Amino acid sequence: MKLSIQHISKQYNKDKFGLKDYSLTIENGILGLLGPNGAGKSTLMKIIATISRPTTGSVELDGVDILQNPNYVRKMLGYLPQDFGVYDNLNAYEFLEYIAAMKGVGGTGLRSRINSLLEGVNLIEAAKLPIGTYSGGMKQRIGIAQALLNDPKILIFDEPTVGLDPEERIRFRNLISDLAQDAIIILSSHIVSDIETIADEVAIMQSGMLITKGDQAGVIKQVEGKVFETLIENAGLTDFKAKHLVLNTSRQKEKVWVRYISDEPAPGSEFATASLEDAYLYLTHRNN
Repeated sequence: MKLSIQHISKQYNKDKFGLKDYSLTIENGILGLLGPNGAGKSTLMKIIATISRPTTGSVELDGVDILQNPNYVRKMLGYLPQDFGVYDNLNAYEFLEYIAAMKGVGGTGLRSRINSLLEGVNLIEAAKLPIGTYSGGMKQRIGIAQALLNDPKILIFDEPTVGLDPEERIRFRNLISDLAQDAIIILSSHIVSDIETIADEVAIMQSGMLITKGDQAGVIKQVEGKVFETLIENAGLTDFKAKHLVLNTSRQKEKVWVRYISDEPAPGSEFATASLEDAYLYLTHRNN
């Protein structure tokens, strides 16, 4: 499958854009979307899910214009929006059966499918309890389950790991990794480690525009040779931050260990191995 997004813009008023002349091609596998709040990630996902329409541009799936033919993609779509809502009085079985009816999913295998999904998101023991009694993380997991109900070939997850503990985040990553060979999976997250662990490709966005897209090695290469580590005096940290992009710090008695990005390293610094998070911070800072 191939999803082609060409020159889309989303304009809300004269001066406010959600997306600006945005183009992207996505094929089977997992695409990780990274970007600060307001970068346009959710706007892009809503357009792909045919919930919102762009002001200009085109979106095609295998050559079919899904802006003109939204049902073509909806029947094979699984979507977890950032503001996913539930019916608190229903239990997990009732809620998923309701969503299945809305999606046109049924048949004798539905109950088995629901059981399998509830086991996959570790909710089988709580499945008969009202969803209103669930924690935020449990509600997020029922949201993941509903996105998978119709065995979708296009999966869109907007901040899916919010509220999940580390064990459940790993469970989620394993769950969607198994689906990636035969589906397009778009995963937006502000948690870089979630993207770093499973994404085949990464797209970094800022201010409604695409900064870069590629495999992780290619994205990280853009910051290679610019990441350093050094020890400095506590008193010099403020001045150091004024001159360099500091990634993180760790205090060690009278000194501070600093990891930073710079074209001109401070004396006594050592090269550090660059990571996807380094590249993300460098590219969004550079384009700020």
